[in-house]
Amino acid sequence: MDHPEEDVLAGVGPRLRALRRARSATLAALATETGLTASTLSRLENGKLRPTLEQLLPLARAHGVPLDDLVAAPPTGDPRIHLRPVRRAGLVMVPLTRRAGGIQAYKVIYPPAGRAPAMRMRTHEGYEWFYVLNGHVRFVLGEQEFRLGAGEAAEFDTRVPHWIGSADNQPAELLTLFGAQGERAHLAPSKR
Repeated sequence: MDHPEEDVLAGVGPRLRALRRARSATLAALATETGLTASTLSRLENGKLRPTLEQLLPLARAHGVPLDDLVAAPPTGDPRIHLRPVRRAGLVMVPLTRRAGGIQAYKVIYPPAGRAPAMRMRTHEGYEWFYVLNGHVRFVLGEQEFRLGAGEAAEFDTRVPHWIGSADNQPAELLTLFGAQGERAHLAPSKR
């Protein structure tokens, strides 16, 4: 009787080794990053230990790959990403990527200027890039203020106080890219 799950698990070790080597990471460095021991990592890579979900999740995060890549999950046949909007502080943020770590992409919809929450300048670690898809944006960066329209883009150091909002009575739609620091700052729960 065939056991396809055994074939899938047998291939995890070589994939883990290849990912670690591609990053030029040592077993000791990966152990520190994941909380797994170097011995456990070595046994996983050599196929002497059957991987568990508790081991694979931190490894996927550390390598910046989806869990499906580690186990070489078969294609589902449906390449669509099922988007689930996040609503926060009057904004609608639609995640366009689901990869652990690295740069994240979002479509952000800012409400019309009259319906937006009060302007509150923010700072956080990282860099942010946005592209205006529709509408007009009022962008305040430090002491400067800009108005951007559809087809315009901006990139900035998020340690500089900044604020983005719709510039008129129409919603503004942006494509935004930021790293993990920016994601935490923009999607953190509201402080009440």
